[in-house]
Amino acid sequence: MSDTQEHIVMLPFLALGHMIPFLALANKIQERTSYKITIVSTPLNIKYLSSNIAKDSSNQVQNPNNISLVSLPYNSSDHGLPPNTENTEALPLKDMVTIFNSTLSLKDPLTKLILEIVKKDGKPPLCIISDTFMGFASEVAKSCGIFNVSFTTAGAYGTAAYVSLWLNLPHLLAIDGIFKMPGFNDSCTFSVSQLHPFMKLANGNDSWSKVLKSMLSPSLDSLGWLCNSVEEFEVIGIKAIKNFTKLPVWCIGPLLPQCMLKKGEKGQILESRIGKDHGLSPEKCIEWLDKHPQSSVLYISFGSQNTISTSQMMALALGLEDSEKPFIWVVRPPIGFDLKGEFKSEWLPQGFQERVEKSNKGLIVKSWAPQLQILCHGSTGAFLTHCGWNSVLESLSQGVPIISWPLAGEQAFNSKMLMEEMGVCIELTKGVQSVIEKEDVKKVIDIVLSTSGKGKEMKEKANKIGISIREAVKEEKFKGSSVKAMDDFISTLLCTRNLSS
Repeated sequence: MSDTQEHIVMLPFLALGHMIPFLALANKIQERTSYKITIVSTPLNIKYLSSNIAKDSSNQVQNPNNISLVSLPYNSSDHGLPPNTENTEALPLKDMVTIFNSTLSLKDPLTKLILEIVKKDGKPPLCIISDTFMGFASEVAKSCGIFNVSFTTAGAYGTAAYVSLWLNLPHLLAIDGIFKMPGFNDSCTFSVSQLHPFMKLANGNDSWSKVLKSMLSPSLDSLGWLCNSVEEFEVIGIKAIKNFTKLPVWCIGPLLPQCMLKKGEKGQILESRIGKDHGLSPEKCIEWLDKHPQSSVLYISFGSQNTISTSQMMALALGLEDSEKPFIWVVRPPIGFDLKGEFKSEWLPQGFQERVEKSNKGLIVKSWAPQLQILCHGSTGAFLTHCGWNSVLESLSQGVPIISWPLAGEQAFNSKMLMEEMGVCIELTKGVQSVIEKEDVKKVIDIVLSTSGKGKEMKEKANKIGISIREAVKEEKFKGSSVKAMDDFISTLLCTRNLSS
């Protein structure tokens, strides 16, 4: 690639699950260019990213001097948010619309920053790469005479369905609960039952419809979209997102630590999630997993922003115990309690933790587990997850099949794709209002962890996807699809800029 010095400005959404892929994308670009990169966010998020660059050796950039982190002014209290709330971490659902709306306050400061860069560099930045949810960046780019590229940190299928739903509200035309999604083939139908409650209520006049339409619509005016996925295993999703956006789409994923994707390097994973205190040290985790047979352990985590109800937690615990399968479960306070608060034993069946730990059948982690190490370990046989895209990629890259429990965002669409298109997932239930019984939990666990039948089939399919993910980022002997896509993206930026000038 060209060594000509260029400048790219990056604007992630105010969520840690979005910022980490942005930082990884900056790393990817720097691997192939000498470009200066400026990542912009609010003060506390910039502090988080700065610590991540400094301490996370699994995500270390090769040329950190060429990555600048710039704070834009932001005061959460001005928007009716709790003090020092600058991202969605542990934020109640009732405040989510507010933080979405609050991002619009960054538009003028971003414009000012771009003009300062033009003055300092003597030329405009090559482009702005903005989160799909930060659509106003496209308007800023146009006003400054530069390009904007939208980056979705989710997968193609989930993104296409989520954006299409909020911009078109096709569920309002459902017949017998079934509807078609603009962008997808007619043969691919969706069910109202797959939607989260706030999606079902969307009618164009509700607060969610208004804010998401205002944020997502401008992203369709971008030069193109970057997607944190791999084209070989998201064929339907990529076709849908191209049909819907009518724009070029570059699949440059998975944006995961390289040691997860290269044979023989898994032992080098040094996971350090800044601001997270491990409730289970990597050493203890590996020691515990080493005592269990290949592909026998169920790992359970709903991410840092989600939790379930007390009754759901009880049913899950009883089902786990009845299954007699070994598990590692990252627990957080249930709905109605502070997610960052102390986890109380009363939220689990009496004596549950003592019984499963004494029998070496389970580990209850009351904070943060070393997820990458767990998923990379040979004893891990399945992942019960909310189906956030980062977790999906981490799981499938290691050939680990999924038990899904989608809770928010595009997660229900991710779950649908993993079940119907890939055959690597069984959905236990969805949402925080669903009722589950311990028998349901045991049944699903028994199926997925079985060494025969559907469990064996899911494992084989997950392994094939894992191979395709690793092949996509290869550069030895041949360039994988994601490597080619990154090169094509950079070349397109340069060619388009040169033509326009």
